Amino acid sequence: MQEYDIIVLGTGLKECVLSGLMSLSGKKVLHIDKNPYYGGESASISPLEELYKKFKVAGPPKSMGRGKEWNVDLVPKFFLATSELVKILVHTEVTRYLDFKVVEGSYVYKAGKVHKVPATEEDAQSSDLMGMFDKRRFKKLLHFALNFDERNPRTHQDMDPHKTTTREMFSRFDLGQDVMEFTGHAIALHCSESYLDHPCVETINRIRLYSESLSRHNSSPYLYPLYGLGELPQGFARLSAEYGGTFLFKRAVDEIVIDNGKVKAVKSDGKVFHCKQLICDPSYVPNRVRKVGRVIRVICLLNHPVKNTHEASSCQIIIPQTQLSRKSDIYISVLSYSHSVASDGKYIATVSTDVETNNPETEVQPGLEILEPILQKFVYVNNVLVPNEDGRKSQIFVSRSYDATNHFGSECEDIKDMYRRITGAELCFGRSRHQSSNSDL
Repeated sequence: MQEYDIIVLGTGLKECVLSGLMSLSGKKVLHIDKNPYYGGESASISPLEELYKKFKVAGPPKSMGRGKEWNVDLVPKFFLATSELVKILVHTEVTRYLDFKVVEGSYVYKAGKVHKVPATEEDAQSSDLMGMFDKRRFKKLLHFALNFDERNPRTHQDMDPHKTTTREMFSRFDLGQDVMEFTGHAIALHCSESYLDHPCVETINRIRLYSESLSRHNSSPYLYPLYGLGELPQGFARLSAEYGGTFLFKRAVDEIVIDNGKVKAVKSDGKVFHCKQLICDPSYVPNRVRKVGRVIRVICLLNHPVKNTHEASSCQIIIPQTQLSRKSDIYISVLSYSHSVASDGKYIATVSTDVETNNPETEVQPGLEILEPILQKFVYVNNVLVPNEDGRKSQIFVSRSYDATNHFGSECEDIKDMYRRITGAELCFGRSRHQSSNSDL
């Protein structure tokens, strides 16, 4: 009889991060995936022929270059340079297996045009998003956020950050609607307007995170791995294997065995693997998840940089919902040969948003217009699934589907939340296990 502490089903990013962390803490881990490749819903597709095949599109034409030069992420997301996910990478030393490169620019859409996101005082001075007085007010807000210390009331400027709403804070700095919009959506990276009526402490911390990430690399606060996100699950899988984790690919999961309401084993290809806990993505337990929305993503292949992005070979563009009278923002990520994910001179731009109507493709039209001309589009709509229960009773812990954002904020929250429920402890990390610095990121 084969016994494990934890069985992990699926090799999506979240499952692999948790598998690596569990192996690192001495747990005996078995990883099973029904697919022959890493990444699950967030896989990187290579060569390019596979992407055309996946979407049942004829091609690719010769002009696209060599297929194996392409690594196309189904769910592209950027890392903020000082974010918690980067801290996890450094702590676990998965950075040994990956090379990161800075994303060249961060942009926001206003009145039909793409503008650079100002996140430093110098940027604010030259920004065409604000008038002279707004620039001064924005600089004061930035200064306040960067000097803010939750534990030191003297830095709070007579506000209680846990009681004062973000709306009240913006009003205190006398910010105009335009400044509020790009600060809330393109710097603090909030997905809806509800943040305005929540305590301002979270928004202040988000502005700080963005600014600190930006100060790391100057051109933008974002990082992305060379060869695409598919490298990440593989890095964590190597970590897990290094600490005794076992991997089985192309294995159907026939049954999850429950005893007295609690997980007992997994049956796969006629074998029974016993476990105390189970981690998986929603596709393995359709009866334990519910649909809370849908996300549309359109992968666009281009042969030119995006207009008004200073010829950037990689960038993020956010279209705040208020620009389009929507409830949710539209996100565009642009990557290219500079991150080794496309042939020389080619670009991959992915447009994503929460679906709000019965015609999702019309909803992303403003994003697609920014990218014209487009050589090839691949459109797909995914359900957003969340677990029905927290897993403490059944010891089955299910990750949430990937949201429409193109940064890892919510995914990192999900990893931390699952870790807390699985172990009963907070996910804490200082520097790497060997106390090396994280200057490589």
